[in-house]
Amino acid sequence: MAVTLIKGADLVVAWDASEKRHAYMPGGDVAFEDGVIRFVGRGYEGVADEVISGSGLMVMPGLVNIHSHPSSEPMNKGLIDEIGSPGLYNSSLYEYMPIFRTDAEAVPDCVRVALSELLLSGVTTLADLSMAHPGWLDLLADSGMRVCIAPMFKSARWFTRNGHVVEYEWDEAAGVKAMEEAFTLIQRAEQHPSGRLFGMACPAQIDTCTPELLRDSRAEAKARGISWQIHAAQSVVEFHEITRRHGFTPIQWLHEMGLLDERAIIGHGIFLDDHSSTPWHTRSDLSILAETGTTVAHCPTVFARRGITLRDFGRYRRTGVNMGVGTDTYPHNMVDELRLVAYLARTQANDPRTTTTSEIFDAATIGGARALGRDDIGRLAPGCRADFVLVDATHPRMQPNHDPVRALIYAAGDRAIRDVYVDGLKVVGDGQVLTMDFKQAALNLSEAQKRVVAKVPQQDWAHRTADKIAVPTFKWL
Repeated sequence: MAVTLIKGADLVVAWDASEKRHAYMPGGDVAFEDGVIRFVGRGYEGVADEVISGSGLMVMPGLVNIHSHPSSEPMNKGLIDEIGSPGLYNSSLYEYMPIFRTDAEAVPDCVRVALSELLLSGVTTLADLSMAHPGWLDLLADSGMRVCIAPMFKSARWFTRNGHVVEYEWDEAAGVKAMEEAFTLIQRAEQHPSGRLFGMACPAQIDTCTPELLRDSRAEAKARGISWQIHAAQSVVEFHEITRRHGFTPIQWLHEMGLLDERAIIGHGIFLDDHSSTPWHTRSDLSILAETGTTVAHCPTVFARRGITLRDFGRYRRTGVNMGVGTDTYPHNMVDELRLVAYLARTQANDPRTTTTSEIFDAATIGGARALGRDDIGRLAPGCRADFVLVDATHPRMQPNHDPVRALIYAAGDRAIRDVYVDGLKVVGDGQVLTMDFKQAALNLSEAQKRVVAKVPQQDWAHRTADKIAVPTFKWL
């Protein structure tokens, strides 16, 4: 197979195997062949069929996003930016998000918009937590991205009749059937000819799944050697619901059932027993997460919109919790998400030293890879997949460039990302997505949103219009 060499990069964010961490390597070479990295170092002397000049470039590992909802979230842009139910502790989960649900026709464009934004922000591996939809696997494969599909299943749906009480409509048989279908779909993903799809079990939420569904899905995930993720400790409503049902916090209840270990991921994990919004008589949740090796998928943007945040990223890390990062909402911009991880951690801790950029970058690379059970992504080292990002180190927003990764996260953002490669194939070139028509998908989605908005009064318990719920920034004349 042909060998491609990136020669003499200004900087390579290389993997230091001796110290098991990323390191800056000025003047580095990266060679890859057949989707695999063959060399990372200086002075490559092997054969090269194609040479890419690394002058003016920083080569860094592709980012690993372990929690996202591409099939639905892009539709919510402009609608849920500033709303949360006052009677439900400012969450938007129960009253508002269900009424802005994407119709089936718009799902493919939702996915294309989300994946385009993710690729442009340097994401090469994504965990896609979606309800199964037609053509899902081929759509993901066509994007060129590496994707862990996580078809969600559940035993109940939540709803509210009044904006302050959450109710559950149960159908346990439907939950079992959906779980079986999810595992069948995961098997199909693993057999997909693209070779870039794999799977994860995903019971949707701790409060919408029976204990039996949780145990059975975890057992099947272990038998298949795949990861398992669930939304838990994501709202005050859910925290109270689980303590009411079981007498344990959400984290403690999962632990009591033996569901937490190094292949378990908690989506959000905000409301622990020591959170100021959910004080409980114990103080053990954080240590449970650390001792079991459970990963927390941290997605700050969606909660920050409602005045909610993890307390705090640095504290979780110091306790020993493996942290990953996701984009739970629009915009699907991983670099922006990392910046917010840093700022919210420091403001919540009242301490600029609570976390470092290296810890945050680790969460978005090796932390996410660990959660997905992969040691061949999230780092630049021989034998790893050729998933990497070329950053324009000469971009004006990268200057001055004393510390390039800090310059990227805190100043330049995705504007400095030039090219993205997955499995050694270029999927972003000169800041443009090469595998999907991002612009057309966005235009299609804009039209689809009009259909959703028109149906809001029929979906809302109080029959309000979209503008009554999400009041426009300015009056329309």
